[in-house]
Amino acid sequence: MCVNVALGSQKVPAMFVFGDSIVDVGNNNYLRSYAKCNYPPYGIDYPGGPSGRFSNGKNIVDMLGDMLGLPSPPAYADPSTTGAKIVGGVNYASAAGGILDETGRHYGEKYSLSQQVLNFENTLNQLRTMLDGAALSRYLAGSIAVMVIGSNDYISNYLLPSLYPSSYTYSPQDYGNLLINRYARQILALNSVGLRKFFLAGIPPLGCIPNQRARSQYPDRCVDSVNQMLGTFNEGLRSLVQQLNSNHPGSIFIYGNTYGAMGDILNNPAAYGFSVVDNACCGIGRNQGEITCIPFLVPCPDRTRQVFWDAFHLTQAASSVLTQRAFYGPPSDCYPINIQQMAQL
Repeated sequence: MCVNVALGSQKVPAMFVFGDSIVDVGNNNYLRSYAKCNYPPYGIDYPGGPSGRFSNGKNIVDMLGDMLGLPSPPAYADPSTTGAKIVGGVNYASAAGGILDETGRHYGEKYSLSQQVLNFENTLNQLRTMLDGAALSRYLAGSIAVMVIGSNDYISNYLLPSLYPSSYTYSPQDYGNLLINRYARQILALNSVGLRKFFLAGIPPLGCIPNQRARSQYPDRCVDSVNQMLGTFNEGLRSLVQQLNSNHPGSIFIYGNTYGAMGDILNNPAAYGFSVVDNACCGIGRNQGEITCIPFLVPCPDRTRQVFWDAFHLTQAASSVLTQRAFYGPPSDCYPINIQQMAQL
């Protein structure tokens, strides 16, 4: 079967998404996992209701798809994600997944980053039956790989010393460097099979999420010790982007400064229309962050004023700010160019 991937209103032929619950669109619905959200009130503002998105509404890749003129790529694990459905891209992201294979294992099954890369190679085998060699090369070179991963390697690994030994084995700096080295291997694997355009999102200030605030002595403040340990990873990822761009002239890699953009929202919430930055919209306990959003819990009435939807994740409104900045932002938001500029290359 041959398909025509001529672009209509699309700015790129496809988007392939790798990551964790920030960009999962339902893969974990099909896995034996406790990290699921296919129940109300998740999706309370999403057109189809609960879908497996960890949000009240759309997530970042849904919005990026809108901006690129693409439907949001379907979940890889959905049995219907075959044939013509994969031509606009596929989403491999999995809640609880991390760069390290062991990250998030206490939640049950998930796709780690290395498994997501293997899953992409399965998709590629399908695409080879649909496109001839030259057309497939052009298609992959024009497509965008969106990679949003690393948060769970902290909140579902390094910051859980009772379950994972990593914080005894590695200093924060050594751990950050380990993550970057492992991440680089997977990025290069994707590059070697034909992807050429990469958006690599940094880790947000995890010390400010309701889950971490609720565990601290001072729930009205961000946990500085957590935020500080992320510097090695984020600075390392930005340096990796510079190195990859130098070493692979036919490709473009961009770093999304998620930490800086989120910091702006949290420091100047009113400028973005937010009034609640420390509590989840849906959750239980201190900061509504001790227990995350459980089935049929009544969420806050005005999701547009809240930064955080549940103990870990942003509202659609906050995700929209981050997406706009990644797509249109200056080099301080998206380095060395933004996603809009990359799509035009």
